[in-house]
Amino acid sequence: QVQLVESGGGLVQAGGSLRLSCTASEIIFSANAMDWYRQAPGKQRDWVAGITSDGSTNYVNSMKGRFTISRDNAKNTVYLQMNSLKPDDTAVYYCNARRFPSVWGQGTQVTVSS
Repeated sequence: QVQLVESGGGLVQAGGSLRLSCTASEIIFSANAMDWYRQAPGKQRDWVAGITSDGSTNYVNSMKGRFTISRDNAKNTVYLQMNSLKPDDTAVYYCNARRFPSVWGQGTQVTVSS
């Protein structure tokens, strides 16, 4: 079965932290680069961060130093640690596998209050 399941979102005050998780089916996760995206209300879905199968990472400049992407290959899971959260980080967060660009999970809602 080809699927992605995101979790870990919630309501947090500005300055707080959350850790998002995305567990993928083996066929998606194995030897595949993974990305996190987010979509704020009324806006397009934007790329946030990515990690290759060997652990190389990239981030949108505005998130460098605040967000950290990582992966646990034994658990088919990719994480997004988010620190110093701002109200502008409020969005639904999704993960995606680069070799399966049309496969998306349900996302996880992150709401940051001021």
